[in-house]
Amino acid sequence: MDNLLSLITFLPLIGAAVLMLFLRGEDELAARNAKMLALFTTVMTFVLSLALMFGFDPQDTGFQFVEEYDWIGGLKYKMGVDGISVLFIMLTTFLMPIVIGASWHVEHRIKEYMIAFLALETLMIGVFAALDLVLFYVFFEGGLIPMFLIVGIWGGAERIYAAFKFFLYTFLGSVLMLVAMVAMYMDAGTTDIPSLLAHEFSSDTLSVWGWQIVGGAQTLMWLAFFASFAVKMPMWPVHTWLPDAHVQAPTAGSVVLAAVLLKLGGYGFLRFSLPMFPIASDLMANFVFTLSVIAIIYTSLVAMMQEDMKKLIAYSSVAHMGFVTMGIFAANQQGVDGAIFQMLSHGFISGALFLCVGVIYDRMHTRDIDAYGGLVVRMPAYALIFMLFTMGNVGLPGTSGFVGEFLTLVGVFQVNTWVAFFAATGVIFSAAYALWLYRRVVFGDLIKASLKGIQDLTGREKLLFAPLVVMTILLGIYPSLATDVFAPSVAALIDNVETARAAFDGAVQTAQQ
Repeated sequence: MDNLLSLITFLPLIGAAVLMLFLRGEDELAARNAKMLALFTTVMTFVLSLALMFGFDPQDTGFQFVEEYDWIGGLKYKMGVDGISVLFIMLTTFLMPIVIGASWHVEHRIKEYMIAFLALETLMIGVFAALDLVLFYVFFEGGLIPMFLIVGIWGGAERIYAAFKFFLYTFLGSVLMLVAMVAMYMDAGTTDIPSLLAHEFSSDTLSVWGWQIVGGAQTLMWLAFFASFAVKMPMWPVHTWLPDAHVQAPTAGSVVLAAVLLKLGGYGFLRFSLPMFPIASDLMANFVFTLSVIAIIYTSLVAMMQEDMKKLIAYSSVAHMGFVTMGIFAANQQGVDGAIFQMLSHGFISGALFLCVGVIYDRMHTRDIDAYGGLVVRMPAYALIFMLFTMGNVGLPGTSGFVGEFLTLVGVFQVNTWVAFFAATGVIFSAAYALWLYRRVVFGDLIKASLKGIQDLTGREKLLFAPLVVMTILLGIYPSLATDVFAPSVAALIDNVETARAAFDGAVQTAQQ
């Protein structure tokens, strides 16, 4: 199908338009119809993405399923996928039916709630598929709007504060990226991403206000993109919006935020920072390593001090994204493979952990860790599933969480052994806070009277967890299911980066002679 990628991208938006235009009323039947239509739309989007996956050739390291049309003012609507982006699209379409299923208990403005999530799905897929700078920026920034509404309308008591903090942090970071995009267009004469990947941006030293900028224009552009992607990840110290957003967001909002939206920053580093600015990426690698190690250790320690389950998992996400940024800027096969695998794995595991919190929050209406204890007595199925995803979050061998962290550490070790050493302590810290959380919530005596009538997982909840359980174990014991898809594209990326860096080193040596 010639327009398969566009159909996958915009089918959720079509579903949202149908909901907006044709569904009327606020009664129970209208609410059920809104949920069913949203679920049907997301399931169909996932089915179409399977066709995309089956038609994808991993050995072709170029962009596939390319669509290109004239858009506005000489700009192009251009879409396509490679081995890196296709799996992020699959992750998004795989999770969205689960997200809608987890929203079945929502009772307030249900139609608008479903419209927001369907629009968000289109915008997230568009980020991974866009092959034009302007189109990428539209999708990238557009995703702020539905997520802002999801947190601000259906969130908790402090939802307005959290929504504005999320919006301002991510939007202000992206302003610098827009400036860099304009500079890239002025330099290369195009907004076409494949053409920009082949373009060599100047790395000659610049003098700016008396400062000597090593790496020149590449370094300045790299810093501008870094400002946006670092906030989106988020990296320390621009991570403070994430715990607030997670705590206030509804359960489904937290799942999407952790599982997909955080990956937009990592994808941006892989699509723009590393391949387009390879010299600057090399020069700034130690800076990224430093921030990543601080994130891994500091946010892990902060997680240990949390009394709110969502906040603990949110800080855990920041720590795990530290492994991702380290792996990307290690700029070798194992490091980048590990970073991509970690992002995919984190999508399943963190999404499931927030669902686990949502299950008991729906019953008890509190996320306070001290309000629980002994749940294994009344909720054995829940305790089993929560244990699996806790082990995955720790990085237990046999789960997908182990593969990503191991590959990342191997890649970083080849570049800087001290960075790998300090980062490895994060594995110990993650075991400490994750097992501490699990012990306090699940084990112990069931002494709180309010918990004695709590019910175990329903059939619907088990159905939501089942695909996440399967993927966490399957990728843990058969990681090549994913690595075989993205490894050839990563190899081509690394080869281009090493070629550019070798040419730069040769030019420097020649100049010194």
